[in-house]
Amino acid sequence: MKKNKKASPNLPPAPPDASPLPAVQRVLGSLELTITLMAMMILLVVFGTLDQVHMGTFAAQKKYFSSWFIFLETESGARFPVFPGGYLVGGLWLVNLAAAHFERFVWSKKRIGISVIHGGLFLLLLGQGLTQMFSVESQMAIDEGTIRNYSEDYRDSELVLIDGSDPAVDRVVAIPASLLAKEESLAPAGLPFTLNVKRFFPNALLRRGGGSLATRGIGTTIAIEEAAPVSSDDEANNVSALVEFKKGADSLGTWLVSTGLGAPQSVAADGREYRLALRPRRHYYPFSIHLKDFTHDVYPGTDIPKNFSSLVRLTDAETGEDRDALIYMNHPLRYRGLTFFQASFGKGDTMSVLQVVKNPVWVTPYVACVLVSLGLGIQFLTHLAGFRRKMS
Repeated sequence: MKKNKKASPNLPPAPPDASPLPAVQRVLGSLELTITLMAMMILLVVFGTLDQVHMGTFAAQKKYFSSWFIFLETESGARFPVFPGGYLVGGLWLVNLAAAHFERFVWSKKRIGISVIHGGLFLLLLGQGLTQMFSVESQMAIDEGTIRNYSEDYRDSELVLIDGSDPAVDRVVAIPASLLAKEESLAPAGLPFTLNVKRFFPNALLRRGGGSLATRGIGTTIAIEEAAPVSSDDEANNVSALVEFKKGADSLGTWLVSTGLGAPQSVAADGREYRLALRPRRHYYPFSIHLKDFTHDVYPGTDIPKNFSSLVRLTDAETGEDRDALIYMNHPLRYRGLTFFQASFGKGDTMSVLQVVKNPVWVTPYVACVLVSLGLGIQFLTHLAGFRRKMS
C-alpha cells in the first residue's frame, strides 16, 4: 500500500501575485458588474421617465442622464450625491464591455467578424456618450426677407454691453449668466467700468410698483420678486439681475437687467454710451442665412401639418459659398460642422425657426453602423465558406 508523499518543508511557498491588475480586470469584466450596471441604467430610465412629467424632458435628461451623479438638495442648499448618473453608469459600462472582451475573447481567424461587431457596438455607445457631453443645441428664428448670422441658446442667457459709437460695426462685450450668478465684482476687458452684481435671480416676477432696488434705467419703476425656477419644456425662466456700475470708487448707479424687459437701457462712461441687455446667449457664425421663403402645407380640409420648409440663401465670404438650400422635415442643411433642422414656425407662417446642432462626433454612429454591418458580413461569409468546405 503506497503512502502519499508529504510536501517537502524546504520548498518555498508560491509567490503571491504582485500585480493587482489581473484581479481588477476580472472585477471590471465580471458578469456581476454587467448586471449591476444594467439594473442601474433601468432605474435611471424609470425614474427619469417618471420625473419628466414634473420637470420636463430637458431637465430630466440633464439630471438623470447628462450627469455624473444625482444629487439630493436640502432646504439649506447643501447637495449630496445619492446615485450615479448616466455619464458614470455609461462610462463604467463601456469599461466593463472592453474588459470582458479582452479577458474572455480567444483570438482566431474565425472570430474576426465578432471582433469587428464588438468594435462597432463599442463605438456606438461611446459616440452616444460623447454626443451628450459635447453637443450644443440652439435656435435660429428668421423672418422672411431677413438675414441671420447667429443662433440663440434658449436655455442660457448673457448680459451684453454694446458700444455703438462706430457707425460701421457694434462692439459687443458679453458676460455669461453663470458669472452673474456668483454675485461678485466683474471687470470685463475693454470696458471703462466694473460691474458689481448685487443680486442674481434665476427666475423672477416683475411688476410695476415701488420698492425697486434699481436707481437708474427702467428698473426704477419695477419691483422684482424672486420666483422658483421652472424647467418644463413649455416654460422659460425670467433671468434677472441687479447690477451696479462703478467707475473707480464712484458709483454710476444700479440697473435692473432682465430677459423680461423689452425697453432699451444704457450706461454712459468716458463719453461713450453702452446699451444694456440681458438676452438669450448667442452663437455667432462666419456665414449668414437669408430666409427667402417659408412654406407651411396642411392636408386638405384639416389643420394637420403636411409639410413645412424653408428656402434659404447660404452666404460665406471666407469660403466663397453662395447657394440656395431647402430645409424641410428629415432633410437638414449641414455646413461647417453645424446641422440646421426645420423645427418650428410662427408669426402667421412668415417666420421660420431652425434648430441648430453642433455635434463634433456626429460621424460616430455612421462609422459604428458600417463596422457592425461589415462584421456581420465577415462572420456570415466565414461560416458560409466553412460550410461549403464541409459539403465538398
